[in-house]
Amino acid sequence: MNIDIQSHTLHFKRPAGTSRGVYHQHTVWYVILRNADNPTHIGVGECAPLPHLSREYNPLFERDLQRFARQWQEQGKWSDEVKLYPSVLMGFETAWLHYRRQSLRLWDTPFAAGEQGIRINGLIWMGSEAYMREQIAQKLDAGFRCLKLKIGAIDFEQETELLRSIRKSFSPSVLELRVDANGAFAPQEALEKLKRLSDFQIHSIEQPIAANQWADMQRIVELSPIPVALDEELIGIYSPEQKRELLASVRPHYIILKPTLHGAFSGAAEWITIATELGIGWWATSALESNVGLNAVAQWCSTYPNAMPQGLGTGGLYTNNVQLPLFVQGEHLFCKVEDTFPQQDFFAIGKTSV
Repeated sequence: MNIDIQSHTLHFKRPAGTSRGVYHQHTVWYVILRNADNPTHIGVGECAPLPHLSREYNPLFERDLQRFARQWQEQGKWSDEVKLYPSVLMGFETAWLHYRRQSLRLWDTPFAAGEQGIRINGLIWMGSEAYMREQIAQKLDAGFRCLKLKIGAIDFEQETELLRSIRKSFSPSVLELRVDANGAFAPQEALEKLKRLSDFQIHSIEQPIAANQWADMQRIVELSPIPVALDEELIGIYSPEQKRELLASVRPHYIILKPTLHGAFSGAAEWITIATELGIGWWATSALESNVGLNAVAQWCSTYPNAMPQGLGTGGLYTNNVQLPLFVQGEHLFCKVEDTFPQQDFFAIGKTSV
């Protein structure tokens, strides 16, 4: 088996705003496995580390990725060190699944077979009040009944007015509202802001304060009038023992799993097992991957009987995404994959052999 690495820079159709800054483009790396005797037998996975979030993201990331790929090619398995690079592990696990199955149907589920959709939330990016209102109207017109609003970038008073206007038209029984602060609140102000947000019957708030403040987060979870979900808090925690310690200490209402950030599919499965044992809910989201990664995350998600809306509606963000048959209809993501992959054109660009 030969392994090639190819980088690809994805360009956002519109700037994607978060409390940590604005994304205009996103560089990802594809891991391409090829059978030495049959070059049409391939497996493709995506490594998509996020700046300012992924622990492994640094100027030497591609060098490390090449080193791990060489080890895998020479030794027939990837090293344990790869677990410390969850975006690399995500790419390796996906490529190996694709290679073994010789199909983009990575799991045998009704979703992967194109027979059933996955309900997703409509994602509202940070921006001006007018831009956020525009997105909300578009999502509601499309049929979404669960919206996730990123907050913390514009004035909090404007954000609460935006939520108030939504609730005037849509009750909680008609429209579920989730908010994601991306750690924007200071610990000393968080509970007061959560109290004000609770006026709008919010389903949950994601990461109200920055990660690695366990005592403050535990207090907020205990006293919050809104269920609290953890996301960034899970980054950089690799062992089952550490995962259990965090969840047992903080006791969040939910965790939100991004395999690219939270240990790939194997690591995310550990989070789910521990959370389930502790009575903690969960849902999954993509992490700005191209359609290669989104396809893998969505199919993995479909292996679990989780009826909650998932955060998988990111396939239309880019002007130059990989063309795979993922599409959103109403508030559901559908998949109609074929056994072939468009590698002849797309994966001929910028190929770097290890």
